[in-house]
Amino acid sequence: MSKHGRILVAMSGGIDSSLAAVLLHEEGYEVIGMTMKTWDYASSGASKKETGCCSLDSINDARNVAVQLGFPHYILDIREEFGDYVIDHFTGEYLEGRTPNPCVLCNTHIKWDALLRRADRLDCEFIATGHYANLNQANDRYFVSKGVDVWKDQSYVLWGVSQESLRRTKLPLGHLTKATIREMAKERGFFDLVNKSESYEICFVPDNDYRGFLKRRVEGLEDRVRGGNFVLENGTVVGKHEGYPFYTIGQRKGLGIALGHPVYVTEIRKDSNEVVLGIEKDLDRPGMWVGKLNLQKYNALPLPMETTTKVRYKHEGSPAIIEQIEPDKIEVRFHEPVSAIAPGQAAVFYEGDDLIGGGWILKSLRSV
Repeated sequence: MSKHGRILVAMSGGIDSSLAAVLLHEEGYEVIGMTMKTWDYASSGASKKETGCCSLDSINDARNVAVQLGFPHYILDIREEFGDYVIDHFTGEYLEGRTPNPCVLCNTHIKWDALLRRADRLDCEFIATGHYANLNQANDRYFVSKGVDVWKDQSYVLWGVSQESLRRTKLPLGHLTKATIREMAKERGFFDLVNKSESYEICFVPDNDYRGFLKRRVEGLEDRVRGGNFVLENGTVVGKHEGYPFYTIGQRKGLGIALGHPVYVTEIRKDSNEVVLGIEKDLDRPGMWVGKLNLQKYNALPLPMETTTKVRYKHEGSPAIIEQIEPDKIEVRFHEPVSAIAPGQAAVFYEGDDLIGGGWILKSLRSV
């Protein structure tokens, strides 16, 4: 009988999730490893060699750790549910003129649910992942907090995890830095994991060519969207673009147009198939609306509320006041304008290091 009970650990084959399993094993949990097969690279049509969390090498790397430490390891094929939900959402958002974040969607709506269902079948009380974030509890609420490694903190991608899921989750790496994890792996003889390169690509777009993926995935897409206009903020037509789904807010490179000075995509107009261009300052917005909310630290927001709000993963966060204007809509008012707010991305609200909650950006506002 283990000291702490049975726990199901999501193992991608990388150093982080592998060390999460190792540390829990050493702590006295009865660990069961599980690697999720979310995508078949051959079906993407991309030319790049199969790498990342769904590859055979990664599955074998995860299994080798389990074999070395003597705990079970299983492969979970969730390609069908992943494709139906995450990829359909990905293509659908671009067709609506928005910029999706499939990794957040996968983490919160596919992987956690899939893990918990299998945990129940395997009599596991808890699940665990290798995310760099911490878990806390106060006033009968479970919530994520930032990891101590500011460069690796992954709390942003966990805003959508439910209370029931958080209650059964362990995040053993939140109090550690990446450098410490590497040293721990060396000390335990996992040198292959230390030397393994990390992938930051979307798993089903291994060549980072999302345009090519959309063209392959959506039949007749080019014929439906080609021939639209590039326009300036004042409506002046300055050229033709390849189709509004192939552009994102804030994009400067790859526009295929020269106006004598740098220009950026400031707005995407699906209905008229127009892509609006402007100078860098035209990207600034004083606020936004956020919907499809999930609150963690509070059951209801104390309003209005001062927060630090992130509008994308690499955004350091900006001071803002948030106010719930409808049951499932928050208005965000930044103290200083924020650049390149893209509908479809996740907005995440913090109180200090604690994650209040988050949602999907519905619309950036020109005035608040």
